[in-house]
Amino acid sequence: MATPAARAGRSRREQILTVAAQLFARHGFHGVSIADLGAAVGVSGPALYRHFPSKEALLAEMLVGISEHLLEGGRARAAASDDPHEVLAALVEFQVEFALREPELIVVQDRDLANLPAPARRRVRQLQRTYVEIWVDTLRRAHPGLSAESARIAAHGTFGLLNSTPHSGRGPAVAPLLARMALAALTDLAPPPPP
Repeated sequence: MATPAARAGRSRREQILTVAAQLFARHGFHGVSIADLGAAVGVSGPALYRHFPSKEALLAEMLVGISEHLLEGGRARAAASDDPHEVLAALVEFQVEFALREPELIVVQDRDLANLPAPARRRVRQLQRTYVEIWVDTLRRAHPGLSAESARIAAHGTFGLLNSTPHSGRGPAVAPLLARMALAALTDLAPPPPP
């Protein structure tokens, strides 16, 4: 069981990561200084170094952490059912929930991945590829005969749709609409008949 001091330290780190994601999404990684981050969380800039050794380390924890979360969630949904259509619906719902809850992380990932140190960037890419392959496997089981390449294209297209939330808004109609659109596209993946 975590001590109160450990819980406080963890919650402070989580607060810093949340605020950093908001600031990086708004101003870009290079547009935010350690002093800006410190001011936004109510500490001096140098005090942030007690939690993260550098701004790059903070970005790495942010992007590796969310990539690990997505992979863990994808694996849990894939293991929850033998029916690939149920798994696909669960994966879509999970991705929609993430996209609506963490739109800042989508922006930071898209814009600032290149600012990660090379080892962290490789780790994020590895985690992302593994997450995509859960979708590919599910799509191929749902659509026998679908090639891995076509399933991968469909998965990335779905991510593009669902990860549009930083631009499409957050109202109550957004989640069900995006989920219906994604599932409609993913249920009609049979190749066209030959001419």
